[in-house]
Amino acid sequence: MSTVTPAPTTTPEASGAVDVRRAASLRGRRSPRRTRAAATKAVLVALLLGFTLFPAFWMLSSAFDAQAGAGGQTLLPREFSLENFAYVLTEGGFDVFLRNSAIVAVVTVLASAVLALLASVAVARFRFRFRTAMLLMILIVQMVPLEALVIPLFVQVRDLQLLNTLLGLMVVYVALSLPFGIWMLRGFVAAVPVELEEAAYIDGASWGRMFRSVLLPLVMPGLVATSVFSFITAWNEFIFAMTLLGGASENYTVAIGLKQFFGEHSNEWGYIMAASTIITIPVMIFFVIVQRRLAAGLVAGAVKG
Repeated sequence: MSTVTPAPTTTPEASGAVDVRRAASLRGRRSPRRTRAAATKAVLVALLLGFTLFPAFWMLSSAFDAQAGAGGQTLLPREFSLENFAYVLTEGGFDVFLRNSAIVAVVTVLASAVLALLASVAVARFRFRFRTAMLLMILIVQMVPLEALVIPLFVQVRDLQLLNTLLGLMVVYVALSLPFGIWMLRGFVAAVPVELEEAAYIDGASWGRMFRSVLLPLVMPGLVATSVFSFITAWNEFIFAMTLLGGASENYTVAIGLKQFFGEHSNEWGYIMAASTIITIPVMIFFVIVQRRLAAGLVAGAVKG
């Protein structure tokens, strides 16, 4: 009489334990590969950060080194001092250049923001003749290299008798900022439902009240994003500033004021790096102030246009 051995029964707990051990063994097999991949990524990120941040580190190190002007700069300041900054802000006249750049940047940002917002509302909410042609012209203008516009804008500013004045430079910067601002803000205005404006009208709000209380808060992220572009254009631009203000050193902005430290046979690297650091600080402060709205504006602008 033969006996039949019953098949072993596997409980759910036992099968679960087996699966856990199998998964653990698989993870153990893949861990060296994952470790190598993570190490490779870490090295690449470190190299990228070093390549990106090294110029800024070199600028700061030379700016605080009193012997940087003598050449032979080192990674760390050999003689830590604020002498370079003191010279740049006093004898170098950078306090005047900073004031001029601040005036130009603030006026450019405000004027371009107001004009771009009103123009974007017009092209997004109203239907009029040559509307599509105007939008295409705005897009085409952005494709033209800035260098090709130097001579035409110089002639126009000269005819307006605004050469060597900050007002003429502001007009040019506003004109350069408007195409990008109008095209970008148009997408934000178009993304706002028309029903919100109609509801405001039904509640008795005037167009101005609706614009101020309903439309403006919703497009504010896009307005901040365009303002950042206008600010960078007005603060860092060199070619137009040099062309339009070449004969009036008292109206120089920081971008062209920096060139006075470059000599024919030698350069004052300590002063150059100190002035470059001073130029960078306002841009960093501006970005810190608007970074949240800027991120929201860039993401929202990609949704609908």
